[in-house]
Amino acid sequence: MTAIKSSPASIPVAQRANRFTYAIRNIVAEAQRVEAAGTNVRYLNIGDPVAFGFNTPAHMIEAVERAMRDGHNGYGPSAGIAPAREAVAAEYTTRGFPVSADRVFITAGTSEGIEFALTAIVEEGGEALMPLPTYPLFTAVLAKIGARARYYRLDPARDWMPDLDHLNSLVTPATRALVVIDPNNPTGACCSTATRRALLAFAERHGLPILADEVYGDLAYGGSLAPIGSLEPDAPIISFAGLSKGYLVPGWRAGWMAIGRSPRLDDVVGAVRRLADGRLCSTVPMQFAVAAALGGDRSHQVSFRAALKERASITFERLSAMPGVTCVAPTAAFYAMPKIALPPGRTDQDYVLALLRATGVLCVYGSGFGLPAADGFLRIVFLASPGELHTIYDLIADFTKEYLRG
Repeated sequence: MTAIKSSPASIPVAQRANRFTYAIRNIVAEAQRVEAAGTNVRYLNIGDPVAFGFNTPAHMIEAVERAMRDGHNGYGPSAGIAPAREAVAAEYTTRGFPVSADRVFITAGTSEGIEFALTAIVEEGGEALMPLPTYPLFTAVLAKIGARARYYRLDPARDWMPDLDHLNSLVTPATRALVVIDPNNPTGACCSTATRRALLAFAERHGLPILADEVYGDLAYGGSLAPIGSLEPDAPIISFAGLSKGYLVPGWRAGWMAIGRSPRLDDVVGAVRRLADGRLCSTVPMQFAVAAALGGDRSHQVSFRAALKERASITFERLSAMPGVTCVAPTAAFYAMPKIALPPGRTDQDYVLALLRATGVLCVYGSGFGLPAADGFLRIVFLASPGELHTIYDLIADFTKEYLRG
């Protein structure tokens, strides 16, 4: 038998893989090197409430355990099990955005639903309008399918509200969709009702569907936000949400997409169904928690929102008090996006890496969300306990004072 000689040449990588970046996790490699060198790293890069001691409601765990014991461990329907789809449809309908269960798809987190929608709607070479700063999953998916993002500004001088004049200037014949992330990641902002109506009017004027990432809708500090579709139920809107954040189970990857009743989205429903068939199904036992969550006790959200509001207040006050740092007060979720007045020639990544190496505090640089690197923005996850946050902000304050001295 003749031995096969190995070739010294590397296996080539498809160019689309080089276009796919995700700063939120990419920066962890440097954090691990810092940790290996003996520094205690405080991970403020990923919004995982469970990692900071927030506990999953017991009745949801029981629903999944019961499903496993009852033998629901094989493949399920591609679109999701009927009780989960019906519970999601009922939730949207109750909140003013009527959706039928046959237009709901249970997905592996909101991420898979977003990928389904972009793949179904945006052609290769097409464009989607994205907020800036953006959530990098959207742009990574667009890169993978050979499409382009065109960014409309969110204005920190107006509490991170969309710049509607800028948005209007971006539409081209290749534009296929408007993405709205509200409540927003990475800024922690919520759109006003007037702004939401303006976005709906813009989309209608240009014949665009709205892809609404609403996974943080239960985590606005003043109480759950209604979906944008509640303002115009017949608009072509696809909403994405899930259990990850508001129900404290990010690792379960239990999300959904709800496609509005507009007949203009009928073909999209068919396309998404084909894409869902191609991956068989999302995790089946976790789907049994959807009805338990949406139809059961939600009291944990009251205390969770109160805890987030307290942490947001500490974060805003401490960051705003630091010389050379400005910050917009978050109104939802667990993110803040302060701006550092960087010395000339420095970038946001320079600052974040220097902060990590000097203090062990890990944030994500704003350019990972599409912002100019010289602007000095970074995203902080403020899920740590109030006492720990004060310690972290002491470290950031001392470091930043020295860093800005050059």
